Amino acid sequence: MDDRLPAHLEAAALIWRIQAEGGFATVIQKGEREAGTLLLVLCENGTNLRAYERMPQLDGSRKWQESRAQDLENKQEFSDYITRRGAQDRDLWIIELDIAQAERFIG
Repeated sequence: MDDRLPAHLEAAALIWRIQAEGGFATVIQKGEREAGTLLLVLCENGTNLRAYERMPQLDGSRKWQESRAQDLENKQEFSDYITRRGAQDRDLWIIELDIAQAERFIG
């Protein structure tokens, strides 16, 4: 049996927590309801964008890791990456979390 929380519940919980702390959170792309994975776009007041995904570890676990950070010299590159990831994986949920120190919510 898979002990993973369904994607739609994890997404809803993250959004609720961010909003309860006074931040903004929104779903950019809805993925597969039960078995989808999450890509989180973390930012602070719409700046300092970072993409986080769970990456497989040697011990079989999956750990949140930064997969891309916005380059201030080429902001379009980050947007293109997010669009490309969404197109590659229709099961993927893309969620933006806009709050100071957003990493504390994905530990």
